[in-house]
Amino acid sequence: MNVPAIINTKNEELSTKVIDALKSCFDPEIPVDIWELGLIYEVNVNDLNEVLVKMTLTSPSCPVAESLPVEVEQKIKELEGVAAAKIELTFDPPWQKEMMSEVAQLELGFM
Repeated sequence: MNVPAIINTKNEELSTKVIDALKSCFDPEIPVDIWELGLIYEVNVNDLNEVLVKMTLTSPSCPVAESLPVEVEQKIKELEGVAAAKIELTFDPPWQKEMMSEVAQLELGFM
């Protein structure tokens, strides 16, 4: 049931950089990046190179609920070519372990 993120972009090169930045962010309790965990629901890059990322956490009570979205936003803002970045945190739909990529499932022993 791995649900891939929706990518809406006018700038393929910049969206690739954003995805690479997302892959450098980890939930400190899980040794898999947030992209492979399936925590990213959407990446939007508009004509002005403003980036909006819709993401979730493994649970609403996740210990990094305050810090992880800030870290993600900061890493995206630091990318060359990004005019602005915003993280939108959502819990709809709620995250489930089936949303992880096969890579993450293998890493965590679910396959």
